[in-house]
Amino acid sequence: MRIQVQKVKYSCIKAVQQAKKGGLFMLDVAFARARILENLKTCGQEIVPLSQACGRVLAQPVHARTANPPVSVSAMDGYAAKAEDALEGAVLRIVGEAPAGHPCAVTVQKGECVRLFTGAQIPAGADTVIIQENVQREGDHAKLTAPARQGQYIRQQGQDFQKNDELLPAGRRLGPRDIGLAAAGGHVWLTVSRRPRVGILATGDEIILPGDPAPADGIFNSATFMVAALLQQQGAETIILPIARDNMESLTTQFRQAASLDMLVSIGGASVGNYDLVRPALAEIGLQQDFWKIAMRPGKPLMSGRLGNTPIIGLPGNPVAAMVCSIVFVTPALHALMGLPVGDELQTEAAILGCDVKENDARQDFLRATLAPSPQGAVPVATPFSRQDSAQLNILRQSQVLVLRAPFAPAQKAGTPCQIIRLP
Repeated sequence: MRIQVQKVKYSCIKAVQQAKKGGLFMLDVAFARARILENLKTCGQEIVPLSQACGRVLAQPVHARTANPPVSVSAMDGYAAKAEDALEGAVLRIVGEAPAGHPCAVTVQKGECVRLFTGAQIPAGADTVIIQENVQREGDHAKLTAPARQGQYIRQQGQDFQKNDELLPAGRRLGPRDIGLAAAGGHVWLTVSRRPRVGILATGDEIILPGDPAPADGIFNSATFMVAALLQQQGAETIILPIARDNMESLTTQFRQAASLDMLVSIGGASVGNYDLVRPALAEIGLQQDFWKIAMRPGKPLMSGRLGNTPIIGLPGNPVAAMVCSIVFVTPALHALMGLPVGDELQTEAAILGCDVKENDARQDFLRATLAPSPQGAVPVATPFSRQDSAQLNILRQSQVLVLRAPFAPAQKAGTPCQIIRLP
């Protein structure tokens, strides 16, 4: 199934004009998102047991196999009777008893009642339930101390839903309440979208695994594990590939693994340095590059393309930039592969600035910021950190949101409205 995306906010011409205005040639963020999304297809379907379906995306709607409740039942412990007999002071003869799961076969006649318990089927002939607190029982007779109206304390058959009602639509990510509803509708197996298999490939001679002996200039591979955790949280099956070194043989060997993946995410090596060989290595084995460089900060050297049938997104090497770009570009691409509805525009919330910010240049900024309640109790206050270096993970960890700043935005004072994205 081909993913349908919303109309692109900016045309390619607009994006190029905007980039040229700042002396750069970079794509607009919204346009780049739409370009990534427009050619993605879902990963197919699979059937999973209900117990393993939480967090998965429904590929087919779920319809009720039975009504809920399947029959009219009592909502309270008490006595089933005819409403015309349920008057204060009336004395009714008890002609049967009905625990939950054991319906009483008698038909209630005038002047009669049946002792029943919560969840028990309402016997034929009865149309009200007198709660036990309003009954004084004497042997096989029940004296009413308060009246009861017709239909009182009865859960009618199909009150929740009827047989064949659509309970859950296709394209919905299942939560615990959805699982409960599907179970109530009689389902033990659900058809869901297959989890996308996403490979994550770090590149660079300086990158080492956490725990390995570290040379003086070694950098622990934080970006790969951070991006993998994000995508796992969002529903992917992630495969962390061996680190590719800064030579064509190592890079092409690892990139050939893309054939077995639904998406490949590379980290680093996509800039313009002598040892940034990701794009040449991919080109050597057949990359169809869509675009390279985005008018955003952090994250300018982002690349998108396709290797055979596998979409590839090349992230910047700095870990903060890799994470921000994963939120803005990789996560929506993953959602599209999962069958979730995705639009090209960022989903933002309103806030107010907690400090002054400087004027912006040609790139759209994503400022790491804290979020606090407003003293006035209205929209929250987002306060960007003074340090925004894309290698500072501790600042990212302390942040709750990203503050969006449009290209060429003027300087703004504290208290000015802004737009934010919450960090996962």
